[in-house]
This record gives sequence, C-alpha cells and structure tokens, in this order.
Amino acid sequence: MGVKNRYSDDELVEFKDLILRKLEKAQADYEMYKNSITQGDGNDISDTSPTFKVLEEGAATLSKEEAGKLAQRQQKFIQHLQAALVRIENKTYGICRETGKLISKERLRAVPHATLSIDAKKGQA
Repeated sequence: MGVKNRYSDDELVEFKDLILRKLEKAQADYEMYKNSITQGDGNDISDTSPTFKVLEEGAATLSKEEAGKLAQRQQKFIQHLQAALVRIENKTYGICRETGKLISKERLRAVPHATLSIDAKKGQA
C-alpha cells in the first residue's frame, strides 16, 4: 500500500465529532466572556449601587478588558474550528498546507484545527 494522502471518511467523522464537541464548549465559553463584559448575567448590583471606590472601578475595568481579550481569542478559536469543519467537508482536513503530507492523528487530536505538521511548524520557528 502506498502513502496515504488523505484521511478516510471514517477518520474524518471521528475528527468531526471531536471538533463539534470542542466547538460547542468554545461557543459556551465565548458567551460566558461576552456576558461578563456586558454584565448580561444580571447577578450583581453594579447598576443599582453607587460605588465611590476608585480601585474597585479600576479592577472592574481591567476585568472587563481581560474578558474582552479572552472573548476575542475564543472567537478566533471558534473560527478556526469552523474552518476545520469546512476542510472536513472538502476532504482536505489533516493535510499540511506546507508539505502536503498528512498531519499526525496525535497532533490533530491535540490541536484539531491545525493546518501544519509538526515538521512544518518547527520550520517556521
């Protein structure tokens, strides 16, 4: 048997299931971050209680900034996972975009949206 140039349909289904689980969790985390920025969870009294403590306001602003950065990262992660699902549908999932060889299953299980093999990734450094 020659060298495999793509993953089988069964293998792609396995990866799709993994990605869908990660995507569901990522979207839930994104909503949590978004709610913490907008205080959409409604579990505090910040809108009804006047606060005169500058340090607390500063901490709240910093916390919102951090939540914003986390939300942006999470949104980018979601986009990468969605792109991986498109590659699965196109049957190009798991193929290194630099070498054209298959990315190892171990790498894809750890980083399911990976588009580079370990060797290609090391070559970038």
